[in-house]
Amino acid sequence: MTSHHKPAPTIQQVAQAAGVSSSTVSRAFSRPEMLSAKTVALIKDAAASLGYTPNQVARALSTGRHGNIALIVPDVTNPFFAPLIRAVEARADAAGLCIFLGDSDEDSAREERLIGKLSPQVDGLILASSRMSDEEIRMPRGRGPIVLINRDVEGMDRVLVDSAPAAAAAVRHLHALGHRRIVYVGGPTSSWSNQCRRAAVLLAGREMAMEVIEIPARRPSYEGGMAAAPAVRSTHATAAIAFDDLVAQGLMAGMAEMGVGVPGDISIVGCDDVLATRTYPQLTTIASRPDAAGRMAMEILLDRLAAGPSPGVAHMLDTELMIRATTAAAPNDKGRG
Repeated sequence: MTSHHKPAPTIQQVAQAAGVSSSTVSRAFSRPEMLSAKTVALIKDAAASLGYTPNQVARALSTGRHGNIALIVPDVTNPFFAPLIRAVEARADAAGLCIFLGDSDEDSAREERLIGKLSPQVDGLILASSRMSDEEIRMPRGRGPIVLINRDVEGMDRVLVDSAPAAAAAVRHLHALGHRRIVYVGGPTSSWSNQCRRAAVLLAGREMAMEVIEIPARRPSYEGGMAAAPAVRSTHATAAIAFDDLVAQGLMAGMAEMGVGVPGDISIVGCDDVLATRTYPQLTTIASRPDAAGRMAMEILLDRLAAGPSPGVAHMLDTELMIRATTAAAPNDKGRG
């Protein structure tokens, strides 16, 4: 018995069905932002009715474009990155692009390998909270445009969530509550965000004549926060500012295991506002808007793909201190003076 396969519909047939040119059909799938939403919908409806799907390999050969973007983050399990990833993916999907997601596991060498493997398959890269050095990030690899999130590398397009003013506001908030000895529980030393928050906490502490004790940088994780709890408690500080909400949540759990009350015995501040309303008590934290950072980075990358290279611009997003239930007056005046 001989089977007869119906030939796959062509781009010309879609163009005829939609009443447009073949180049307009191609643009609807590769550069939909260049057309009206009505035209894109008309073409995609015609394509769906015919069973047409664009040939990505043929498109890459003819246009030099793959229709893919790479997004590399240091830890997909960190809740800061979930809304960022979703925002990038949604904007890319609206532009007819697919996202390749890479997780460097907080390892700069692995991040470098991911870039090497993904670059030949994508039109551009978004590096979020890169752990590589500035020199490694700048290294030419014959790849498409790169947009950075939370890495301030001169000459490159970058989206920076400026948490320093809100970190300083957190110190002033604790001072107003009577705290005079506080701890900063740090994140990775290669993290630009950690460097900014640390510097802001130390400077604000000096300005308020407060003692600021640093707990060595560690992986930003729930386990890292739990592990830091005994060291934080041993300082006799009455408050702690954690690198992010995940560390703060682990710190709260570690304190609970030692029978230390939050905020009764120690006040805790997080950063990012991605877990704050899911902790008990609800966490005082810094709202960092990761979804806005993801959307902005993808918009910038689309601009670069359409218009070509730029001299590199820093796009700043501000933050806000969100005061909730984990900060209260310093207990028994400990840590004052």
